[in-house]
Amino acid sequence: MTETNPVPVSVIGLGAMGSVLATALIENGHPTTVWNRSPEKADPLVEQGAARATTVTEAVQASPLVIVCVLDYKAMYELLDPLCDALAGRVLVNLTTGTPEQAREAAAWATHRTIDYLDGAIMATPPAIGRPDAFLLYSGSQSAFERHEATLKLFGDASTYFGADPGLAALYDIGLLTSMYMSFTGFLYGAALVGTADVKATAFAPYVESFLDGVVRGGMGQLAQQIDEGHYPDDASPLAMQAAGMTTFIKAFQDEGIDVEILQHIKGLTDRTVADGHTKAGLASLIEQIRTRRLVP
Repeated sequence: MTETNPVPVSVIGLGAMGSVLATALIENGHPTTVWNRSPEKADPLVEQGAARATTVTEAVQASPLVIVCVLDYKAMYELLDPLCDALAGRVLVNLTTGTPEQAREAAAWATHRTIDYLDGAIMATPPAIGRPDAFLLYSGSQSAFERHEATLKLFGDASTYFGADPGLAALYDIGLLTSMYMSFTGFLYGAALVGTADVKATAFAPYVESFLDGVVRGGMGQLAQQIDEGHYPDDASPLAMQAAGMTTFIKAFQDEGIDVEILQHIKGLTDRTVADGHTKAGLASLIEQIRTRRLVP
């Protein structure tokens, strides 16, 4: 996607992700200014046509759209808080990973300083940036997103704006990554179990992919509908039956000397849900325990 009049953009933070964001802008004709604490990281981008800023102030002043992608929010504040006068009236897109509360605090910080703030989360690896299937999540200033939507979608055509609450992008980010971690961890547990019989993980993986593709695609929408309605009807695989099955699963892992902590936690959620009366309901009803369980670290 190339804009008729590409807007100048400054990219602050040239790590693995910041560098590919800047590259995507350069390749699509945007006047791009770059800055990094370690100046040498800008060298390849300057060779591609970027302008090197010698200070953060110079980077901010070079463009109406400023993208920051640094280690954490602390680093962002250290860099940008002294530059509030220079940032005033500009759009700041923060692609630094953080919590929803950090995003909301940053938006309040920006509003107080008349900075148009958009928080974002990158749901792609650096090599995927710019591909049609890559996507980023945005929340915060709707006017900022609409004004620069074409530019922001250069990083991923499926990028989406979720609403005015600046914390929504981070909520989706963490929710999606948690789903990914749980899925991959489940595979690791399964691979560990079948591996006790010298079954290679590469032999096991295709069966997992095929099985989960059918189960997840077929069942996720149904779970979601039950969660939204807060109604958990009788299920073909009721929790009481699944709880009994989990006892067998745990015994199988214990027999092979494999860690069962996560499985025992899931079994605990199931047992408490059954005790609350959801004997015939399905897995969706576990969310009531997940929502109310408060574990202190």
